[in-house]
Amino acid sequence: MELFDSLKEKIKTKKQTLVFPEGEDERIVGATVRLAADGLVNPIVLGNPAQVEKLAQDHNWNLDGVQVIDPKAEVDDAMRQSLLERRNGKNTAEQVAKMLEDPNYVGTMLVYMGRADGMVSGANHPTGDTVRPALQIIKTKPGVKRISGAFIMQKGDERYVFADCAINIELDAAGMAEVGIESANTAKVFGIDPKVALLSFSTKGSAKGDMVTKVQEAAELAKQQAPDLPIDGELQFDAAFVPSVGEKKAPGSNVAGHATVFVFPELQSGNIGYKIAQRFGGYEAIGPILQGLNQPVSDLSRGANEEDVYKVAIITAAQAVDNE
Repeated sequence: MELFDSLKEKIKTKKQTLVFPEGEDERIVGATVRLAADGLVNPIVLGNPAQVEKLAQDHNWNLDGVQVIDPKAEVDDAMRQSLLERRNGKNTAEQVAKMLEDPNYVGTMLVYMGRADGMVSGANHPTGDTVRPALQIIKTKPGVKRISGAFIMQKGDERYVFADCAINIELDAAGMAEVGIESANTAKVFGIDPKVALLSFSTKGSAKGDMVTKVQEAAELAKQQAPDLPIDGELQFDAAFVPSVGEKKAPGSNVAGHATVFVFPELQSGNIGYKIAQRFGGYEAIGPILQGLNQPVSDLSRGANEEDVYKVAIITAAQAVDNE
């Protein structure tokens, strides 16, 4: 089954509630109208109701099933107090009131307070404006120290996970191990059987150096933390991906030659790697998918179109289902 067809089946009976803080953007409104009409999620759109309704009228969209909320009217004493307590002395009451003038903070608080299951933002904001409230309020899962960004790379029946390609500029051994385990969890959301390769320019000691040692240490940590997860390193990409090369370079590995999840040693190689696969290899790059948060928050590209918003919302809802 095609990826998004399978995800739609997964979320349709659950009807997760997602909040969209950029409700005066026609891409957002158009996508939420489709999501509601398709019976996939219950969308909450934050924006000036009159402007949202005008957008709908201009495009002949039916807002049935789309809850439109003025974010200014949504902020009350309970929300301010909840955020103040969550910040635990890091912000004053005045600063909290100022933060809640930003719809991204209001949307994040709706997730935190249990009124929404996830949030989709970023069409009109840089990544930091979406990620910062999520880190401050929703925070990372117990035992997880960082968020990371994964891409689903898809072409035909082939489907893989690449990480971290979006967030962490540098990863130490512990960080790389953590990203490997979280990326395996992401793979499961998308019906991918995770076999995790921790990538390097070396395979099983074929080269030496601090960069190689880091990946070797990451593999040992990951195996200790997730002993039932097929994970191995250090592996060159060809050894991880090509069965004949994996058998030759890493005999006995339970991952080499059959990897489905590829973890890069730092952001530079991850970003370059996924874009080479996308542009040279013809793979569709779906993401970035933020990993490691207690509840799902998705960051759109500012160049996203309505279809991108629609698909990212489906992914976010699927993550929310798996969180239940």
